[in-house]
Amino acid sequence: MTEVSGKKQRVALASVFASGGMALAKLAVGLASGSLAILSEALHSLLDFAATVLTLFAVRMADKPADEGHHYGHGKVESIAALIETGLLFVTSAWIVQEAVKRLIWHDAKVAVTPAAVAVIAASVGIDLWRSRALARVARETHSQALEADALHFWSDMWSSLVVLAGLAVVKMGFPDGDAFAAVAVAIFVSVAGWRLGKRTIDVLMDAAPAGAALAIAAAARKVDGVVSVDAVRVRPAGSVLFADVSVEVPRAMPLDRVSVLKAEVARAIAAATPGAEVSVTTTPVANDDESIRERVMVIAANRQLAVHHVTVQSLRETLSISLDLEVDQLMPLGRAHEVASELETAITEEFGPDTEVETHIEPLQDDVEGRDVDEGVRQRLSGVIEALANNGSGLVDAHNVRARDTVAV
Repeated sequence: MTEVSGKKQRVALASVFASGGMALAKLAVGLASGSLAILSEALHSLLDFAATVLTLFAVRMADKPADEGHHYGHGKVESIAALIETGLLFVTSAWIVQEAVKRLIWHDAKVAVTPAAVAVIAASVGIDLWRSRALARVARETHSQALEADALHFWSDMWSSLVVLAGLAVVKMGFPDGDAFAAVAVAIFVSVAGWRLGKRTIDVLMDAAPAGAALAIAAAARKVDGVVSVDAVRVRPAGSVLFADVSVEVPRAMPLDRVSVLKAEVARAIAAATPGAEVSVTTTPVANDDESIRERVMVIAANRQLAVHHVTVQSLRETLSISLDLEVDQLMPLGRAHEVASELETAITEEFGPDTEVETHIEPLQDDVEGRDVDEGVRQRLSGVIEALANNGSGLVDAHNVRARDTVAV
C-alpha cells in the first residue's frame, strides 16, 4: 500500500465510524422525540453511513494497479460509487418530503423537544464539520473524487443539522409545523448535494475534461525547449488519475534520440504542472521557418533511409550548388547505386528548384571488420619506411606512434 493510498483509506475508515455512530444516535432520539426532522436526519445519516462504506471500498479498489482487463486502472470505481450515493440521496429526499407533507396535512404529529435531541443534533454539527474538513483536505491532496463526494455529504449534513435545530426551536416556541418545514429544508439540502455530486460524477463517467486542464497541460508542454507547437491535447479523468494524450510538433531535422529525450521532458513538465497526471506524448515532425539548406537535405535523405555526409552548400549567383557524399551497400551493383543517387538528386532539385546543381559522390558503406596487431618486426619495418619518407623531402614532416593491424571483413 502506498502512502497516498493509506492516507485515503484511513480518512475513509474514520468517516465510517463517525457516520455510523451519529446515525444510530439520531435514530434513537428521533424515535424517542417523534421528530420527523430528526428521523429524516437519521435516515440521511444512515445513507451517509452506507455511502462512506461504499467510499472505503471504492478508494481501495481504485488504488489497484492497471491489469490486462483494465489498461487505465480502476479509478472509475470511485465515480460509480459516487453515482450510487447520488441515487440514495434523491430516494431519501423523496421519502422526507412525502412524510413532511402528510404531517402538514393531518397535523397528527407530536414532537417532544428534549435535551437529548438537542445535544445529539448539536454534536452532529461539530462531527460533520470535523469530518468534512478532514475529507476535503485529503481529497485535494490525493485528487480523490470519492473522498470529495464524502466531504460534500458531511458538509450538507452539517447545514441540514443546523436546520433541524432551528426547527426544534420553532416547535419549542409553540409552532409544531416547524418540524415538518425543517424536514423539507433538510430534503432540499440533500437534493442540492445530490445534484452537484451527480453532475460531477456523470461528467467523469462521460470523460469530460476538467475545466482548465487542457490549457494548463498545453502551456507546460510549450515551455519545453525544442517543442515547435502543441498540436492537440486530450484529457480524461479516472478517479484520482488524469490521463493526458499530448501531440507536439518538433523540427523534422531533430535526431531521433533527441526526440525521445524531448518526449520524456514534455511528460515531466506536464506531470509537474498537473500532479497525478499520466501523460502519453506523440510527436509530429514539421519544417521550421529557419531550417537551413543542409538540414533540409539531411531530412530528404533520411526520409529515403539513405546515409549522407559532407553536405556542402554554395550560392553561385542565381545557382544553388549542393554536393554530398552518399553511402550505399558495398555489394550494390554500380548501376543501381547510380539510380539511387539520381533519385536523391531529383528529390533535392524538386525541394529547392530547377536552378539547383546537385553533385553526389557515391561511397561504399563498409562492413564491420575485425583487426589484430601485426608482429612487432613488421610494424618496425613499416615505421622505418615511413620515417625515411619523412626525411627525403617527400613532403612529410614527421612520423611517430606508428600502429599497424591486419583486418579481415566479417
